Amino acid sequence: MRTGKNLKMRAGKIERTGAAERAYRGILQLLFPLRCPVCDGIVRQAGEKVCVECLGRLKLLTPPWCMKCGKKLSGEDEYCTDCRRREHVFLRGRGLYEYESAALSIYRFKYSGRREYADYFGEQMAEYLGDFIRSVEPDALIPIPLHRKRRTQRGYNQAELLSRALGDRMGIPVYGDYLVRQKNTAPLKYENPEERQNNLKKAFNIPRNDVKLKRAIVVDDIYTTGSTMDEAARVLKGAGVREVYFVTLACGAGV
Repeated sequence: MRTGKNLKMRAGKIERTGAAERAYRGILQLLFPLRCPVCDGIVRQAGEKVCVECLGRLKLLTPPWCMKCGKKLSGEDEYCTDCRRREHVFLRGRGLYEYESAALSIYRFKYSGRREYADYFGEQMAEYLGDFIRSVEPDALIPIPLHRKRRTQRGYNQAELLSRALGDRMGIPVYGDYLVRQKNTAPLKYENPEERQNNLKKAFNIPRNDVKLKRAIVVDDIYTTGSTMDEAARVLKGAGVREVYFVTLACGAGV
């Protein structure tokens, strides 16, 4: 009887704790309303990170995808044209969303101060890319760094916010200062692959040698040609990292 009474008391305590937590989240939502990472409107549902009506509007990358870079494929080939044509330095990577569906959201995340999006994106990456990440058994997540001038202008590095949100959920260390951008490269989005590659030469450096990693996953917002990932992987492997993988929020389509 005493055991049953204790169980009832414990259940009542858990229920009250849960109610208090929901109330606390509701108060936080009123004082500091979250913006939906899809529509950028205020999320009305207490405790939610995205509007219910916006669920599914960010299109998850589903098979078939390139077995090297993760780009969405339309045919039966195992690799996209780009990965068949050139040899990458990284071993393998995966993206979360189809680029077209997530482009505006990622733009706001990077340039409009929407740091809060990172929590939702990290949650989504842990859920849908978690099996891939666990299969790698990484020693660390390493965000693609911003040059100090660009970070000062923006106020944060979106890749680092994403890495920390993902790392917290999966229990993986994040080394935000392991890879440093020593060259303030010009924007890459209007350059072809060869121009990107030349632009990124000697862009990254590793200023510390007190941490030795065997396997690392590089984290960024968008994968396009792979030039950024290849250069980061080249520098990491030069510092002794044996295997370099990557995950990104979005990938462009492959052919």
